[in-house]
Amino acid sequence: MSVYLMPLIPPAVLLLTALLALTGPGRRPAGLARLTEGAALVALGAAVAAAVVLASQGAGSARMFGADGFGPATRLDAVSATMLVLVAFVGWVVVRYSASYLDGEAREGAFLGWLAATLGSVLLLVQSGDLVQLVVAWIATSLCLHRLLLFYRDRVPAIRAARKKLVVARIGDAALIGAAVLLAVGYGTTDIASILAAARAGTAPAEAAWAAGLIALAALLKSAQFPTHGWLTEVMETPTPVSALLHAGVINAGGFLLIRFADVMLLSPGVLAVLVMVGGTTALIGGLAMLSQSGVKNSLAWSTIAQMGFMIMQCGLALFPLALLHIVAHSLYKAHAFLNYGTAVDYVAAIRRPGPIAIPSGGAVVRAFALALLIYAAIAYAFALGFEAKSPQAISLGAILIFGVACLLAQGLADAAPRVLTRRTLTYAVATSVSYFALQTGAEWLAGGTLPATPAPGPLEWALLALAVFCFGLVAVAQALFPLWSNHPAAAGLRVHLSNGLYANAVFDRLLGGWSVRRPS
Repeated sequence: MSVYLMPLIPPAVLLLTALLALTGPGRRPAGLARLTEGAALVALGAAVAAAVVLASQGAGSARMFGADGFGPATRLDAVSATMLVLVAFVGWVVVRYSASYLDGEAREGAFLGWLAATLGSVLLLVQSGDLVQLVVAWIATSLCLHRLLLFYRDRVPAIRAARKKLVVARIGDAALIGAAVLLAVGYGTTDIASILAAARAGTAPAEAAWAAGLIALAALLKSAQFPTHGWLTEVMETPTPVSALLHAGVINAGGFLLIRFADVMLLSPGVLAVLVMVGGTTALIGGLAMLSQSGVKNSLAWSTIAQMGFMIMQCGLALFPLALLHIVAHSLYKAHAFLNYGTAVDYVAAIRRPGPIAIPSGGAVVRAFALALLIYAAIAYAFALGFEAKSPQAISLGAILIFGVACLLAQGLADAAPRVLTRRTLTYAVATSVSYFALQTGAEWLAGGTLPATPAPGPLEWALLALAVFCFGLVAVAQALFPLWSNHPAAAGLRVHLSNGLYANAVFDRLLGGWSVRRPS
């Protein structure tokens, strides 16, 4: 048996455990919680072992059965190994948490069964080496998650959210099926590695452009992009472990899909431009809506929407290694945030108001942004030994990230700011810049040979970069100056509109009729 079939162990163990769990769906099935946790731990160990195989023997594929480029297969490379270890680790933590969180629930066995099935499906998805297998795992992940979203069957908000998620997911499924058919016809095979190799070599059949568009549509719908994001803010009626798994794992499937087919996506610059626009818009709206939420879980949900938008924008800028790094960082952070949300009030308050504050003047804001960009430029030059070593896309993305630090730096440069605050904000600015380039370098090294290099931007890409930097910079300046205009009547109205997500979800509800879910008489 090929060593590259080792990644099959994690999903196989979890899916077998799911079948056993679903035969005893009642309260406290004997030993089931320990069995499920043990299966998740075995899956984690096998995922780590697969990463060791990759490090020692390099990337490779193995077909379970079938021939001539058709049949179920595994693909072990930097992308799949990273996702295997990430999903298996987060899954083990969630399963372990669920054992005590769901203890005594009437349908505890069914919950553990569908939780294991969802994890197994995601693990099968991220290692798929064949288009048919990828589509089947993609759909299975959605269907298993749907059962978890409806765990509390008598809660009308949960039914409404699951209904909207089901509609959005089925459209995404249809898009992915269409993309798989087009790729199979265009390249004459369902083997993903062969398709990517041909695309990287410049082979671009007419079907490839349409396939890229459908892949982008499937990814946007899967990752809750504006304006079809509403279901993600309404799934809080589910048990907390489901929220953690959804926000830390399943929601990333859209980004993974774009990263996996990066070579195909590069054949369609127009599709990448759409990803930049949709992702950037979602990131801006999601970030602003997050700041206006009063509920902790709602704030975390909008945070996820914003983060997914930023990740989609990274893919649109062809920064695929950075998008993969973003998935890892966001998954670990968001899983911790949801599983620890009981203390999240203090945590969120600490993020929004880190220690002493001072209200900056307009001049302090200008100085802060100029100083932040100067620090960023100096560190970028030191890392790259010249800006020509870094792509304009990566430089622009880092500038957008530093805008957030500039908002804090503005407080440190305020006239009334204590020295401790000035020193702290300067430290944040330097640390963020160093971390960005260090992590970027590490991600590019890890994905070298697996993911394509970022191409030089053309006129359209330059225009999008300028627009993105301008929009994010404008929002950052407005946020830094917010204490100066927060008492204006327009600010109160804007806060209401943003807290409702600019009402896009209400329009989506009317279109689907989801707001009128009724209980049977």
